[in-house]
Amino acid sequence: MGVKGVMIDLQMLTFDVYDPAEFINSKEAVIAFLEEAIAENDPDFLVRTIGHIARSKGMALLARELNLDGSALYKSFPPDGNPYFLTVIKVLDNLGLRIKLERKSA
Repeated sequence: MGVKGVMIDLQMLTFDVYDPAEFINSKEAVIAFLEEAIAENDPDFLVRTIGHIARSKGMALLARELNLDGSALYKSFPPDGNPYFLTVIKVLDNLGLRIKLERKSA
């Protein structure tokens, strides 16, 4: 039974897959996504976020600009990926970003 007596066939429903890369379309969006990922204090989440940002730019273009193999770059950022830190640094550099450390407050 559905809402107010209406039957709903769940097999008939379709859903789009949410892809964060589709919403990262400006420098401001890149910064916002990274700040939120850093605030989570989860390295895997941060790497996945950098992967979304890289895909938003286009992996093939990014690979050419970084002089890297496109398939290797793409494989570096799947949900269970574990890219080399150097790859992460190169991607961030290409996006005009760098990692800055600061002492956390006591």
